[in-house]
Amino acid sequence: MKLYNTMSQKKEEFAPLEEGKVRMYVCGPTVYNYIHIGNARPMIVFDTVRRYMEYKGYDVNYVSNFTDVDDKIIKKAQEEGVSASEISTRYIAECKKDMAGMNIKPATTHPLATEEIPGMIEMISTLIDKGYAYEKEGTVYFRTRKFQDYGKLSKKNLDELEAGKRIAVEDQKEDEMDFVLWKPKKEGEPYWESPWSEGRPGWHIECSVMSKKYLGDQIDIHAGGEDLIFPHHENEIAQSEAANGKEFSKYWMHNAFLNIDNRKMSKSLGNFFTVREISEKYDLQVLRFFMLSAHYRSPLNFSAELMEASRNGLERIVNAVSSLNRLLGAAGSREASQEEAKLLEEAKGFVSKFEEAMDDDFNTADAVSAVFELVKFANIHASSENSREYLEALKGEIVTLCDILGLLVDKKEELLDADIEALIAERQEARKAKNFQRADEIREELLAKGIVLKDTREGVVWTRA
Repeated sequence: MKLYNTMSQKKEEFAPLEEGKVRMYVCGPTVYNYIHIGNARPMIVFDTVRRYMEYKGYDVNYVSNFTDVDDKIIKKAQEEGVSASEISTRYIAECKKDMAGMNIKPATTHPLATEEIPGMIEMISTLIDKGYAYEKEGTVYFRTRKFQDYGKLSKKNLDELEAGKRIAVEDQKEDEMDFVLWKPKKEGEPYWESPWSEGRPGWHIECSVMSKKYLGDQIDIHAGGEDLIFPHHENEIAQSEAANGKEFSKYWMHNAFLNIDNRKMSKSLGNFFTVREISEKYDLQVLRFFMLSAHYRSPLNFSAELMEASRNGLERIVNAVSSLNRLLGAAGSREASQEEAKLLEEAKGFVSKFEEAMDDDFNTADAVSAVFELVKFANIHASSENSREYLEALKGEIVTLCDILGLLVDKKEELLDADIEALIAERQEARKAKNFQRADEIREELLAKGIVLKDTREGVVWTRA
């Protein structure tokens, strides 16, 4: 399995620090509103990476944080006249709803920044003791130039960065490029006690501390959107490696930007969409399918046309599985024939193509193509003449590959209320005509679909099981 390492800027063979185990940290959202579709891309991409690693037999410890104290959260709280914790608690719950809709597995741990303040104070103290940080009037800064490898991830040069700065250096900073580790409180802001001031941590320190606590000093994969490469991930490396004296992460993975109708997503352009807004028009499985239709390192363009194409593509797969389910309902119990065994061997070729695509830096676009080839094969080579063993194996291959992609394609057929009422009416007519066999068939048919009938004096009452 090869993945592209942003640090080396090339594909590398994946070899975890500990055999059979993967320690993976993915930067999560700042929870001050509903997540937008730009947030959704790394969530979907790295959930898929995790799923494939697990399919390959790795034990994955997957950590993704929620930033629950931040200027934007505080501003939102002040606008609504509530506490910052009320805002973050509300939107963490809403974020989890959207993640469930996109079939994103809960992380092994979802740490909250506000619950990890003692660890942040401890790491900042270590950095001060080692000479990498200093305090001025209650604010603690990181001495960027003291960390000699600063810029190794983003390939940025400190002198060039300083020359490009347009804002004046803060008087209390030793160097314009130093960044904040701890800042004093402002009026009305939440704060914590520290050796330097009543205040709160800077943004960058939280991920260094949470990664260390839940995964250790060294991890296998650190991931997020490419907008985090600089300064967030660059600063994380400086903090973690200065404090721990070890390489922070062996591999760095970043997904490319998402554009809307070929333009950068922004509120000012009126092309800013939340996942919740998208869910009003599309099943969020369609959004997931769309996100996986391109390689994660390629820019992705969101449009109504492409979402419709994704909906149609996903329906092709769902319909194929539904067709196999119908055939299974009528199939006999005999074992697969020699001819069927040959066909199943042929079908495994599409599974191999899927794995080859995923082993090549998680190329989901080619992996989806392999699924479509398998679906086409199933549509051609599955009929009422086939054995149950063969049909189950064919369906199992499709469902397994889609599960790796986080796509739910084995949908039990849901009856609408009107359909149920129509079948009940047909059953009543059958009973009047003394066609009890048909009446019993309808009862069993509804029961198989999770509908329980009860005959009462007032008539037939139905409930969902």
